[in-house]
Amino acid sequence: MIYELRIYTCPPGRLPDLMRRFEDHTLKLWERHGIEQAGFWTTLIGNSNNDLTYMLRWPSLAAREDRWAAFLADPEWQEARKASEANGPIVANVASQLLTPTGFSSQR
Repeated sequence: MIYELRIYTCPPGRLPDLMRRFEDHTLKLWERHGIEQAGFWTTLIGNSNNDLTYMLRWPSLAAREDRWAAFLADPEWQEARKASEANGPIVANVASQLLTPTGFSSQR
């Protein structure tokens, strides 16, 4: 199993718009494309309260490449993204890391 840690930093005031896009559109599209989320978080204490942090769970790198590409090419996703950014970008930066669990991790 491979985990992907993604951190989206939003322009000030745009985090609610990003969260709404995930709730209203992204999650159902991920389900259709076989993308499994492992959790979402906002920052309570830390560097930025404009961040949305989440993890995805992938069975392999090949599955990630195939499923992510299909999601990005989905016309419904493209329309949802365009509509959510009608008043300007809602994400200023995306950081991503692909992680593998250690032998002593609770997640494998």
